[in-house]
Amino acid sequence: MKRNATWWIAPLVSVLAVIWIVPVIGIVIMSVRPSDEISAGWWSLDKLTLTLSAWRAVWTRYPLMEALISSLKIASLSTAATMLLTPLAAYAFQFLRFPLRRTLLIVIVNAFVLPLQVVIIPLFRLWKDWGMIDNIASVLIPYVGLSFAWSVFLMKNFLEDFPRDLIDAAKIDGCGAFATLFHVVLPNALSPIFAIGILQFLWTWNSLLLPLLFLRTEAPLPVVFSQIAGTWDPNWSVRAVAAIITTVLPLLIFIVFQRQFSTGSMSHSGGKE
Repeated sequence: MKRNATWWIAPLVSVLAVIWIVPVIGIVIMSVRPSDEISAGWWSLDKLTLTLSAWRAVWTRYPLMEALISSLKIASLSTAATMLLTPLAAYAFQFLRFPLRRTLLIVIVNAFVLPLQVVIIPLFRLWKDWGMIDNIASVLIPYVGLSFAWSVFLMKNFLEDFPRDLIDAAKIDGCGAFATLFHVVLPNALSPIFAIGILQFLWTWNSLLLPLLFLRTEAPLPVVFSQIAGTWDPNWSVRAVAAIITTVLPLLIFIVFQRQFSTGSMSHSGGKE
């Protein structure tokens, strides 16, 4: 009997799954053990004490609820704006003709090589002159603007394979540019739109640099949790709780978006087979 040539896939995936899940188990165990036991190794069973003191400490010592609301607001608004504006820009670059179209596209795409740290100082001076420090718009504008470098590129690559016959048929039926976009292109482009939403939400949810510099009263979760590590006490148990809390909501968002992403892939009636 001929041996299956792909026999190694299942063992390899199993090993990778174990490698991925062991740190997760470690973080969960650290969140319910005191710091003195964690210092000996979270896997140590010489002395095992389960406690929820770290969970209570996170909620009582830090403005967790305010930070959670702030993170959700920032990530949701930036994701919604990116998912709305990216298809419009990509559609214009792909199907419309206007002056300096290619030049503008090259400028946007070249922002790939522009590190975020390069724009921090001029951006800080600009927001300070405009009185926008400690304003949520001071982080939303860079989040949406900087995401154009990859989101427009991703969306435009998808539209390059979009059937031109559907666009021409819409024009014959009397549809203008906006009607073609909303009735023909967008319903068949849900997959890249939700993929962009997933990436944008995860980036803005976990971002630390911009909120740390520009926000004071509406600090999101990464900023609050960056203050957990003490000078002398690393607070491993509390930091483990912070990692769990920070991870739960993006995981749920990913699951929801993933379902929409799969639905969009199955309903893509206009793409090439």
